[in-house]
Amino acid sequence: MVLKLRIVPDPVLRKMADPVKAVDREVSRFMHEMLETMYKSAGVGLAAPQVGELKRVIVVDVAEEQNAAQAFMMADPEITWRSEELFTYREGCLSIPGQYAEVTRPKRIRLHYTDVNNKRIEMEAEDLLSTCIQHEIDHLNSVLFVDYVSKLKRDMMLKRVEKSQRMATEDEQKLGGKSL
Repeated sequence: MVLKLRIVPDPVLRKMADPVKAVDREVSRFMHEMLETMYKSAGVGLAAPQVGELKRVIVVDVAEEQNAAQAFMMADPEITWRSEELFTYREGCLSIPGQYAEVTRPKRIRLHYTDVNNKRIEMEAEDLLSTCIQHEIDHLNSVLFVDYVSKLKRDMMLKRVEKSQRMATEDEQKLGGKSL
Protein backbone atom coordinates (compact mmCIF):
# COMPACT_ATOMS: atom_id res chain seq x y z
CA MET A 1 0.00 0.00 0.00
CA VAL A 2 1.41 3.38 -0.99
CA LEU A 3 1.15 5.96 1.80
CA LYS A 4 0.40 9.67 1.33
CA LEU A 5 3.49 11.87 1.49
CA ARG A 6 3.33 14.95 3.68
CA ILE A 7 4.66 18.12 2.05
CA VAL A 8 5.91 21.28 3.79
CA PRO A 9 4.44 23.19 5.56
CA ASP A 10 2.55 20.18 7.01
CA PRO A 11 2.97 20.58 10.80
CA VAL A 12 3.69 16.85 11.37
CA LEU A 13 7.09 17.41 9.72
CA ARG A 14 8.07 19.69 12.63
CA LYS A 15 7.11 17.29 15.43
CA MET A 16 9.34 14.83 17.29
CA ALA A 17 8.69 11.15 16.60
CA ASP A 18 8.06 8.71 19.45
CA PRO A 19 10.13 5.57 20.14
CA VAL A 20 8.78 2.28 18.78
CA LYS A 21 10.25 0.03 21.54
CA ALA A 22 9.66 -3.20 19.53
CA VAL A 23 9.01 -4.13 15.93
CA ASP A 24 5.83 -6.18 15.98
CA ARG A 25 3.71 -7.33 13.01
CA GLU A 26 2.04 -3.90 12.67
CA VAL A 27 5.34 -1.97 12.69
CA SER A 28 6.87 -4.46 10.24
CA ARG A 29 3.90 -4.01 7.86
CA PHE A 30 4.27 -0.23 8.20
CA MET A 31 7.99 -0.47 7.36
CA HIS A 32 7.18 -2.40 4.18
CA GLU A 33 4.51 0.16 3.23
CA MET A 34 7.05 2.94 3.79
CA LEU A 35 9.55 1.14 1.56
CA GLU A 36 6.95 0.72 -1.20
CA THR A 37 6.05 4.41 -0.90
CA MET A 38 9.72 5.42 -1.09
CA TYR A 39 10.28 3.30 -4.23
CA LYS A 40 7.11 4.62 -5.94
CA SER A 41 8.24 8.18 -5.13
CA ALA A 42 11.76 7.59 -6.53
CA GLY A 43 13.39 8.30 -3.17
CA VAL A 44 16.38 6.78 -1.40
CA GLY A 45 15.09 7.34 2.14
CA LEU A 46 11.85 7.97 3.98
CA ALA A 47 10.97 8.71 7.61
CA ALA A 48 7.64 7.95 9.28
CA PRO A 49 6.73 11.64 9.88
CA GLN A 50 6.86 12.12 6.09
CA VAL A 51 3.81 9.85 5.85
CA GLY A 52 2.09 11.36 8.88
CA GLU A 53 3.20 8.88 11.57
CA LEU A 54 5.12 10.13 14.59
CA LYS A 55 7.08 6.90 15.02
CA ARG A 56 10.89 6.61 15.06
CA VAL A 57 10.99 4.53 11.87
CA ILE A 58 13.05 5.09 8.71
CA VAL A 59 13.71 3.15 5.51
CA VAL A 60 16.78 3.63 3.30
CA ASP A 61 18.00 2.15 0.01
CA VAL A 62 20.79 4.04 -1.76
CA ALA A 63 21.72 1.22 -4.17
CA GLU A 64 21.63 1.88 -7.92
CA GLU A 65 19.38 -1.15 -8.35
CA GLN A 66 17.01 -0.72 -5.43
CA ASN A 67 15.38 -3.83 -4.06
CA ALA A 68 13.71 -4.51 -0.75
CA ALA A 69 16.05 -7.40 0.10
CA GLN A 70 19.00 -5.01 0.55
CA ALA A 71 17.10 -2.03 1.97
CA PHE A 72 17.54 -0.91 5.56
CA MET A 73 14.35 -0.77 7.63
CA MET A 74 15.11 0.80 11.00
CA ALA A 75 13.16 1.43 14.17
CA ASP A 76 14.59 3.67 16.88
CA PRO A 77 17.85 4.40 15.01
CA GLU A 78 20.45 6.13 17.14
CA ILE A 79 23.79 7.48 16.00
CA THR A 80 26.49 6.61 18.52
CA TRP A 81 29.53 8.06 16.73
CA ARG A 82 30.26 10.61 13.98
CA SER A 83 33.56 11.08 12.14
CA GLU A 84 35.29 14.42 12.12
CA GLU A 85 35.81 14.01 8.37
CA LEU A 86 32.95 15.62 6.44
CA PHE A 87 31.02 14.77 3.26
CA THR A 88 29.00 17.24 1.20
CA TYR A 89 26.06 16.08 -0.88
CA ARG A 90 23.32 17.84 -2.84
CA GLU A 91 20.30 16.77 -0.80
CA GLY A 92 16.65 16.80 -1.72
CA CYS A 93 13.58 15.56 0.11
CA LEU A 94 10.30 13.92 -0.85
CA SER A 95 8.55 16.34 1.54
CA ILE A 96 10.17 19.37 -0.13
CA PRO A 97 9.72 18.43 -3.80
CA GLY A 98 11.96 19.95 -6.44
CA GLN A 99 14.30 21.69 -3.99
CA TYR A 100 17.96 20.82 -3.47
CA ALA A 101 20.89 22.19 -1.49
CA GLU A 102 24.44 21.26 -0.64
CA VAL A 103 24.55 19.92 2.93
CA THR A 104 27.71 18.94 4.79
CA ARG A 105 27.51 16.15 7.36
CA PRO A 106 29.91 13.69 8.97
CA LYS A 107 31.32 11.32 6.33
CA ARG A 108 30.98 8.23 8.54
CA ILE A 109 28.65 7.30 11.35
CA ARG A 110 28.11 4.36 13.67
CA LEU A 111 24.58 3.59 14.80
CA HIS A 112 22.31 0.99 16.27
CA TYR A 113 18.66 0.28 15.50
CA THR A 114 16.01 -2.43 15.59
CA ASP A 115 15.43 -4.12 12.24
CA VAL A 116 12.22 -5.36 10.61
CA ASN A 117 12.60 -8.70 12.49
CA ASN A 118 12.92 -6.96 15.89
CA LYS A 119 16.65 -7.72 16.00
CA ARG A 120 19.04 -5.13 17.45
CA ILE A 121 21.67 -4.19 14.84
CA GLU A 122 24.86 -2.14 15.03
CA MET A 123 26.40 -0.83 11.83
CA GLU A 124 28.68 1.74 10.28
CA ALA A 125 27.81 3.80 7.23
CA GLU A 126 29.75 6.23 5.08
CA ASP A 127 29.31 8.67 2.22
CA LEU A 128 25.81 8.61 0.66
CA LEU A 129 24.45 5.92 3.02
CA SER A 130 25.67 7.92 6.02
CA THR A 131 24.16 11.13 4.62
CA CYS A 132 20.82 9.47 3.90
CA ILE A 133 20.56 7.89 7.37
CA GLN A 134 21.42 11.22 9.02
CA HIS A 135 18.85 13.02 6.84
CA GLU A 136 16.11 10.54 7.80
CA ILE A 137 17.01 10.59 11.51
CA ASP A 138 16.78 14.39 11.31
CA HIS A 139 13.14 13.95 10.22
CA LEU A 140 12.50 11.97 13.42
CA ASN A 141 13.83 14.95 15.37
CA SER A 142 11.72 17.53 13.46
CA VAL A 143 14.71 18.78 11.42
CA LEU A 144 14.57 19.28 7.65
CA PHE A 145 17.57 19.51 5.32
CA VAL A 146 16.66 23.14 4.58
CA ASP A 147 17.51 23.92 8.21
CA TYR A 148 21.18 23.55 7.21
CA VAL A 149 21.09 26.42 4.68
CA SER A 150 20.81 30.16 5.21
CA LYS A 151 17.46 31.57 6.31
CA LEU A 152 17.13 33.45 3.01
CA LYS A 153 17.70 30.33 0.91
CA ARG A 154 15.45 28.22 3.16
CA ASP A 155 12.60 30.75 2.94
CA MET A 156 12.92 30.92 -0.85
CA MET A 157 12.86 27.12 -1.17
CA LEU A 158 9.84 26.72 1.10
CA LYS A 159 7.93 29.49 -0.68
CA ARG A 160 8.57 27.80 -4.05
CA VAL A 161 7.16 24.53 -2.72
CA GLU A 162 4.10 26.24 -1.22
CA LYS A 163 3.45 28.11 -4.49
CA SER A 164 3.81 24.89 -6.48
CA GLN A 165 1.41 23.06 -4.15
CA ARG A 166 -1.09 25.94 -4.30
CA MET A 167 -0.96 25.97 -8.13
CA ALA A 168 -1.43 22.18 -8.27
CA THR A 169 -4.47 22.46 -6.00
CA GLU A 170 -5.95 25.23 -8.14
CA ASP A 171 -5.36 23.20 -11.32
CA GLU A 172 -7.00 20.17 -9.71
CA GLN A 173 -10.03 22.27 -8.74
CA LYS A 174 -10.32 23.60 -12.30
CA LEU A 175 -10.32 20.04 -13.62
CA GLY A 176 -12.95 19.03 -11.09
CA GLY A 177 -10.50 16.87 -9.16
CA LYS A 178 -9.76 14.70 -12.20
CA SER A 179 -6.23 13.90 -13.26
CA LEU A 180 -5.31 13.78 -16.92
